[in-house]
Amino acid sequence: MTDDTVELEARLEEQEAFEPPEEFVEQANVSEESIYEEFEEEWPECWERAADLLDWEEGYDTVLDDSNPPFYEWFTGGSLNASANCLDRHLDERGDEAAIEWVGEPVEEENRTYTYEDLHREVNEFAAALTELGVEEDDVVTLYMPMIPELPIAMLACARIGAPHSVVFAGFSADALATRMNAADSEYLVTCDGYYRRGDGLDHLSKANEGLAGVDHDVEAAVVVERLREGDGHGHDLADNQRAYADLVAEHEGATVEPVSRDAEDMLFLMYTSGTTGQPKGVKHTTGGYLAWSAWTSRAVLDVKPEDTYFCSADIGWITGHSYIVYGPLALGTTTMMYEGTPDHPERDRLWEIIEEYEATQLYTAPTAIRAFMKWGTEYPDRHDLSSLRLLGTVGEPINPRAWKWYYKHIGDESCPVVDTWWQTETGGMMVTTLPGVKTMKPGSAGPPLPGVDARVVDTTGEEVEAGRAGYLTVNKPWPGMLRTLYRNDERYIDEYWAEYSDTDSDDPDDWVYFPEDGAKVDDDGYITVLGRVDDVINVSGHRLGTMEIESAIVGVEGVAEAAVVGGDHEVKGEAVYAYVITEDGYEGDEAMRERIVAGVEDAIGPIARPEQVVFTLELPKTRSGKIMRRLLEDIANGEDLGDTSTLRNPDVVEDIQGKVGGD
Repeated sequence: MTDDTVELEARLEEQEAFEPPEEFVEQANVSEESIYEEFEEEWPECWERAADLLDWEEGYDTVLDDSNPPFYEWFTGGSLNASANCLDRHLDERGDEAAIEWVGEPVEEENRTYTYEDLHREVNEFAAALTELGVEEDDVVTLYMPMIPELPIAMLACARIGAPHSVVFAGFSADALATRMNAADSEYLVTCDGYYRRGDGLDHLSKANEGLAGVDHDVEAAVVVERLREGDGHGHDLADNQRAYADLVAEHEGATVEPVSRDAEDMLFLMYTSGTTGQPKGVKHTTGGYLAWSAWTSRAVLDVKPEDTYFCSADIGWITGHSYIVYGPLALGTTTMMYEGTPDHPERDRLWEIIEEYEATQLYTAPTAIRAFMKWGTEYPDRHDLSSLRLLGTVGEPINPRAWKWYYKHIGDESCPVVDTWWQTETGGMMVTTLPGVKTMKPGSAGPPLPGVDARVVDTTGEEVEAGRAGYLTVNKPWPGMLRTLYRNDERYIDEYWAEYSDTDSDDPDDWVYFPEDGAKVDDDGYITVLGRVDDVINVSGHRLGTMEIESAIVGVEGVAEAAVVGGDHEVKGEAVYAYVITEDGYEGDEAMRERIVAGVEDAIGPIARPEQVVFTLELPKTRSGKIMRRLLEDIANGEDLGDTSTLRNPDVVEDIQGKVGGD
C-alpha cells in the first residue's frame, strides 16, 4: 500500500459526511432540495407525481381516502394493469431494447437477454396457459422458484390476468411452501425441476412435491419449469396435475391476452413474512399504490433511467426483488439484471465480472454482501473496470460506517453516491434514505425520511426524542406503497403495526401511527440511524442495548469482517453481551484482537456494552436465505438444548461454536 493510499484511507475513515458528486447531481432525476418542502405543503396530492409515472385505464378520483384508518385507500376510482404498465406501454419506444438481462450460474452457459418484445410475448403466452389451466381473476397463484427468468414472467402473467401471486423463496422448506399455500388457499403452483448453486444442479421438484403433499386442499394444477440441463436433472416424472412449462408455452405460441383492468385497490400480490406468533403474515399489496411507489422510489432514489442497465443482487423471493428487480425498474422501461448464482463462484470476482461485462450503471446490494467483499479483499474488484457504475445502494439492514466507506471507495471510486435505504416488506418500498442528487451522505445513517414520508423517532409515550437520543421509529402518515392489511386478518394487522402508538378507537387518521418495531436515533439534521428491531435488544443492568449498534461498533474494528451479538444470562447483570466474530483474511482471532474489539465497543457505546465474551469463528449459523440465526447463538451462550439445526445452511458450525463458548 502506497503512502498516498494510506493517507486516503485515513481521510475516509475520519470523514463523517460526503457530498453527492457534482457530475451525478447534474444528471440526477431529482436534484432540487425544494422537493421536501413541496411535498410537505402539497401532501397528499404530492403523490400524484408517483401516479403520473403510470398509465391508467380509468383516472382516479381521490389521491387518498383516509376515512377508515388504518385501512387507507390510494388513487380510488382509478384502474390499471401492472403487466401492461411494465410491458405493453414500452413496446413502441423500447420494444427492441433489453428488459431483462439474465446471467445463469454456470459460467459456460449462454445467458439470456429478453427484449421488451420478447418478454411481452412470453408473458402473454404463459398468461394464456394459466387461463387454460383454470386460473381466474383473484385466484392466488403460488410461485416457488429461484432466480430464473420464468419467475418474473410468471409474476407478470399473473398480473396480466388479475390473479395475485404469492412468491415463496426457493430456499424455504417444503413445510414453508405448504403453510403459505394453505394460508392463501392457493390452488395453483408454478415451480421448477431444479437450479444451480456453485456449479451443482440442485433438486427442487422433490421439495415442491413434498410441500404439495402437505397442502390441505385440492391443487388444481402445478407448472414445472425445466431449468436443469440434460445430465444434471434428477429424473422426475410429472404427476397427473403437473404440466411442463415449455410445453404449455409452445401450445400457446403467439397468443395474446388482453390485460385485465384492475381497481387501484385490487390485490397485486401477497408476500408472507415471519411473525412473532410463528405463523407467517400474509402482507397484501395492491395494484395502484404499490406500483406507483416502487416506480417513484426507483426513479428518485436509485436514479433509474430507461437507458440504464440496473443491477440489484437480491432474490425475487424477497420484497426487494419484487420492488426493485421487477416492478419498479420495468415500470420505468429500463434494463433490469438477474443473476442466478453466488458472488464467489467460480471465483470471488464474479459480481465485478458481471458488472464490467454488462456495463451496469447501479448496484443495489446488502451490507452482508459488502462485508464479505471486504473480507475477501480489494484484489477482486481491482481486477475489473467498474467505471460504468453511477450509483451504489444498500438494503436489508443498517450498514456500519466502515463498510460504507469501503463500498464508496473500492466499488464506487468515490464518484458514486451511496444510498443506504431503510424499508420493509410491509412498506412496499424505500422510506428513509438520502436522495442521491440532493442530500449529503452520512456513513452509518440511512438519512432523512423521503419527501412526503412522516417518519419520527419517539419515546415510549410517543413523544419525539431529542437529537442524539435513541427511541422508536414510527411513521405518522400513510404512504401509497403501504400494505393494506394482513390477508384475511384485519385484527392482526392492527395489533401488529398500529396498536402500540395509536388510539385504536379513533376515526381520526391523525390518531393512527404505524410502528415498524425498529429502534432508531436521530441527529440535529433529521438524519435517522436505524438501530435494529426492538426485540433485538440486550437488557444489561437495566440498560436496553440494541444489538445492531453493538455489532456496528465491532465491525468498525480493523480486521473484523462480520459480527453477531446476542444476550446471555448473567446472575448479576441479568443479561450479558456475547459477541461472535469473524475476522478478515490475514487477521487472527487472538487476545490482542479481542482487546481491540472490547475497546471499540466501549469507545462507541460505553462500558455498559462491554462484551462478556468474544467468540471467534470461521462462520456464523445462517439460514439458507443468509439470515443469521441469533436465537441459536443465544441458546449456545446460555448452554441450552439447540434442537433441530438441519434447516441451517451450515449446521456443522454450531458444534464448533459450542466448543468455544465459555472456555476459549
